[in-house]
Order: sequence, then structure tokens, then C-alpha cells
Amino acid sequence: MAKNDRKSIKDDKKYDALRDQGMSKEKAARISNTPDASKKGGRANPLDDRTKAELLKEAKKIGITGRHKMNKSTLINAIRNH
Repeated sequence: MAKNDRKSIKDDKKYDALRDQGMSKEKAARISNTPDASKKGGRANPLDDRTKAELLKEAKKIGITGRHKMNKSTLINAIRNH
């Protein structure tokens, strides 16, 4: 798809690669638009090591509804599968 057809995508190469891996358009766009995604280089804290407050913040950022009613393990599952 031409770059001008996806004005909200900041890293077209990364987006296309993620779509080729089978990710949804929403998830591929979210990852490719993360400003520090390439800087982290896999150094982000594993979800299991994060506090519930950190997980809630992440869930809010990606738009998971009902997150405040979830326990920590349900939040982790929702984030991983969003």
C-alpha cells in the first residue's frame, strides 16, 4: 500500500513487516508508530514484572476497555492478545 494512503503510519517498513507476520492493522500501526520502539531493542520489562498500575497505564494506552475490573493476570493476557 502506498505511503500516502496511510498518513498516520510513521514507519511504513516496520508496518508492512508486521502485517506480513499476520498482525492486525491496528496492532501493526500501534507498534510502528511507537516513537521509541526501535530504541528499546527488547529491553522493555516483561509484563509479569510490572505492577498493576503500570499494566493499567499500558492497557489504557492501547485502548483496552474494562481494564480496571481485571486482575493482574487478566490484564497481562489482554495486553498480550490485543
